[in-house]
Amino acid sequence: FGIHDRPLVKNNRIIPIEHKGIKLMSMGFLVEQGTPMIWRGPMVHQAVEQFLRDVEWGGLDILVVDLPPGTGDAQMTLSQKIKLDGAVIVSTPQNLALIDARKGVAMFQKMDVPILGIVENMSGFFCPNCNHETHIFGHGGAAAEAKKLGVPLLASLPLVPELVQASDDGHPLDTIESNERLAVAYTNMTNAVLNRMTVAVEPK
Repeated sequence: FGIHDRPLVKNNRIIPIEHKGIKLMSMGFLVEQGTPMIWRGPMVHQAVEQFLRDVEWGGLDILVVDLPPGTGDAQMTLSQKIKLDGAVIVSTPQNLALIDARKGVAMFQKMDVPILGIVENMSGFFCPNCNHETHIFGHGGAAAEAKKLGVPLLASLPLVPELVQASDDGHPLDTIESNERLAVAYTNMTNAVLNRMTVAVEPK
């Protein structure tokens, strides 16, 4: 989101930074730019706990936690500390990335976290001149993996250079709203996630 401000602290509570109605918190807000983050198990555990316990989230519709790929300490700690309504596994189409996705699905299932589905990111590049789609990172890998694992493919998101630049500049939502292909892809993904969450949290 292009945010470099530090969050305020009031009454020993961290106030998340708000942007376009979204409350945001990141370790990047708490350290100097360019400072390397050397993550070890206890530090990851402490950071996850602090974000859950000490941030003044207030009323939220959904809390989304963006985690690194794989099955590290962050995923384990989060799954142990709170009841998660579901996990969305994000992967690019190539086989190497799908290995991490497969491990992520297995870990969350072992922790009794519902798998909402898989999102294939950077699934294809559309030429701005002729609109031809090129599959730079392969094609259909996430769909095949989702079928193999018995989970839904929630969305295939195109690779759009304008969105990359807009994200660096801090206004990705504006670009998504103004690009019909992106708007449809992200709206469909959002609806698919919400529908799956409704199923996941229904009483058995």
